[in-house]
Amino acid sequence: MGRLRLAFACGDYDRTRALYEGTIQPDGIELTYLRLPVEETFFRMMRHREFEVAELSLSSYVKSLDLDPRPFVALPVYPSRMFRHGGIFVNAASGIEKPQDLRGKVVGTPEWQLTAGVWIRGILADHHDVPVESVTYRTGGQEAPGRIEKAPVDLGGRVRVEPIPPDATLSQMLADGEIDALYSPRVPSSFRPGGPVRRLFADPVAAEKEYYAATGIFPIMHVVVVRRDVYERHPWVAQSLAKALNLAKAEAMANLYDTSALRFTLPWLVPGVEEARSLLGEDYWSYGLAANEHTLATFLRYHHEQGLSRRRYAPAELFAPESIESFVI
Repeated sequence: MGRLRLAFACGDYDRTRALYEGTIQPDGIELTYLRLPVEETFFRMMRHREFEVAELSLSSYVKSLDLDPRPFVALPVYPSRMFRHGGIFVNAASGIEKPQDLRGKVVGTPEWQLTAGVWIRGILADHHDVPVESVTYRTGGQEAPGRIEKAPVDLGGRVRVEPIPPDATLSQMLADGEIDALYSPRVPSSFRPGGPVRRLFADPVAAEKEYYAATGIFPIMHVVVVRRDVYERHPWVAQSLAKALNLAKAEAMANLYDTSALRFTLPWLVPGVEEARSLLGEDYWSYGLAANEHTLATFLRYHHEQGLSRRRYAPAELFAPESIESFVI
């Protein structure tokens, strides 16, 4: 019997590179790794279910749990994690000097259900006294017109969310002062030295370190999902994929700290790794459920409070049972 052939759509990451190159192979699986931009992967997976396995926005995945039948099942593998204080941009003439000044302002976000946006709104509400409903939101394309939500969103009128004009972009509206701020995972093209757009937090790294010290949270952005029809026919793929993805991450972390020659074009890469380990712990990019339960529970609370999920899910409900435990010798 041959190996099971699966297509895996995922970004270009050091922590998944071994699967792309084929030096690590999941047991029993012949993997075709499609290296795609995250927006394309998410759109194609959410709208058309094109891939057997894919990287997916954590928010989009949690939103899919409300569907009947549920289209995906996730693995406790997080190809993207990122602090998001640096993803809040403001118009320099808007009068926004501190987070509380966002109250009553008009803020753009490419999609309401973006994971980065869920984290940003939750962090601002929890730690900076900016309730989610205190802001008016505008959605649409950041750099090109016409972006839409990948999945329907019904907020029941609790929050004011309106699309921007069909020929407009959030980046240009921010530069022109038509919106006061932007919450986005991508740096807008209108952000440049001496320009009309600046970051809310002048030193976002300092703000993010302070946030981690207070919460112990390194935000999770993406998970890996298996299409449910594939999982139901072959439940063993969950453990096989999770095992391979963990091995690939371990290899990448070891390579990152190779001091014989810099693997990436960053002069202070090694001191950066050492600082991350000192501040966040040895396994600072942890996979699995147990080490990430607090982070996931916080996100799931934000997701439900912001009208994106019908109920507040528990972290253990997210994952294939086979992928959250393993044998011991």
